[in-house]
Parts: sequence; C-alpha cells; structure tokens
Amino acid sequence: MSAVSNDAKKRSKKRYAAGHHNKRWKGSRELEVGMQGILITCNMNERKCTAEAFNLLNEYADKLCGPEKFQDNNGSSSEDEEAEEEDVDVALKKEVAQLKASGAKQERRFQALESGANNVIFIKTKNLEADKLVHHILSDLHTTKKKKSRVILRMLPVTGTCKAFQDDMVKYLTTFLEPWFKTPNCATYQIAFKARNSSHNKRDEIIKSIAGLVGKLNPKNKVDLTNPELTIIVEVIKAVCCLSVVKDYTLYRKYNVQEVVKEDTPKPDVTTAKTDTNTAEQKEKHDAEEKKKDEEDTDNNVPQDKQEADKDEGDGE
Repeated sequence: MSAVSNDAKKRSKKRYAAGHHNKRWKGSRELEVGMQGILITCNMNERKCTAEAFNLLNEYADKLCGPEKFQDNNGSSSEDEEAEEEDVDVALKKEVAQLKASGAKQERRFQALESGANNVIFIKTKNLEADKLVHHILSDLHTTKKKKSRVILRMLPVTGTCKAFQDDMVKYLTTFLEPWFKTPNCATYQIAFKARNSSHNKRDEIIKSIAGLVGKLNPKNKVDLTNPELTIIVEVIKAVCCLSVVKDYTLYRKYNVQEVVKEDTPKPDVTTAKTDTNTAEQKEKHDAEEKKKDEEDTDNNVPQDKQEADKDEGDGE
C-alpha cells in the first residue's frame, strides 16, 4: 500500500515539474519579427550580461533622453503628480494603486527577451533610436578608454526585422536601405552577415543578393572591406533576420565594447621608416665600397710581397 502511494507521489511530482517547466517556457518572451532593439553577445553568463546591459544602456539613455518617465492609465506622468500638493499618506496610497492598476501593462524602454541563441540576449527598445544610442556608447568608450563591462562582448543595434528567408529579406531591404543608399545618397559599404541556429540561408548567396540590391539603388555605391563608410549588419537567429546600418564599424572594433577600450596600436611613422631605409641602404653601399677597396689593396700587395720574397731568396743565394 505504501509502495503504491509513493509511486503516486513520484508521478504527481513529475507532472508538476513538467507542467511548471512548460508553463514557464511558454510564458517567456522571445525575439519576433517587427521588433527593434539591441543584440548583445556575451561570454557564457547571460544573466550577468543582462544586468550589465541594463546598467550601461540606462546610463547613456539618461544622458541622451533624460530619466525614464512612467505614465498611468490616464496618460499623466509621475512628475505632474508630484507637483500636486497633497497629504503624504494619500500620495503613497495613490501611487501604490496606480502601480497595481497599470504596472503590468506598462512597458519599459528596455526589456530583455529570449534571442533564440546561446550567449546572445535581445534588449527590446521603446521610444529610442537603438543605432544612435549604441554608437554614442561606443564613441564614449573609444574616447575615454574606460571599461564599463566584464561579460558583454558586442552590442549590435537592430533597427529592422523580417523573416529570415532570402526572398523576404530582399523584399524588406529594398525599402529599408533607401535612406542610406538610394540616389542621390551613396556610400562605400560592407556587409557583416552572421547566422545562428539557421541553416536554410547560404552566406554567399545572401551577401551577393544584398550587394546587387545596393547597386540597383545607386550604381555609385561601392564595396570597401578595409574602411567603409557604412556597414550593413545582417544577424539571422532562427527564423528572424535582424538588420541595421551603422557607422564606424571598423573604428569601433566591430562594435565590441571590450576591444574598443583598448589602446590603439601606434602605426609606424612613414617618414622615419623611409629615413631608416635610406640609412640602411647607404650603410650597405658604404660597406660594399670598403670591401671592394680592401680587395683591391690586397691584390696590389700580392706582387709586392712576391718581389720581396724573391729578393730575399736571391740575397740568400
């Protein structure tokens, strides 16, 4: 009897655990077509990466846009309410009631979602231009060389998303790329393509189709893999394609927050290098002349030495 009850308890625990896991997975929010935000890659620790991302993004968002404001269901901001003169207890009760009523519906300017790939998180943005925010962060880090994260690797803005199939991507990009590449606009560019958990797209075909599209928008657009003015970022995760066009991709070390704070390696001075080369050539030429002169002196001395030797032999005889 006891054995039967124990088996029943075990089965009930398994059912509860499985149901709880499925419910949590089903309730988790993931990256979807139509979203905008920031893709952030990390080094194994996604939870810590999310915390660092919120701190970093909020720090610079406050500088660019000011502190985040919250609104209740009537659309009034918290700052307006603070301006009203009312009893402290009444104000606290009112604030608690507002949080209960609208807190679940309120959407923050940064929201962490499942990206669909390991070591990658997606921060959904609201009322923010992700490309300008990320560029501002990297520009400041590049200037100050102050390290502000430990596990975040790259921060890639996502200003457009579409289905991750070649036909859908080309159709979407036809309009998406116009602000940067359609006549009269033109620029040198490169395409940075990465696919995760997706095998139905071939890298070379995607890049070739995008390059052909950019060429149609304006024949003056030229590929530059060394120092392009713009970089078209294409990040495919499962069935979602994340897109953006960014500046200073090479300068800011492919938008890597760890690399951008490192000191730049000094380039050799062309003038000094040229002078050193000339000096080396002159020294080599001088040594060659000295060697030739020594050989000539040796050749001239041989007959004289021979004559002296013959003379000595004659005197001996």
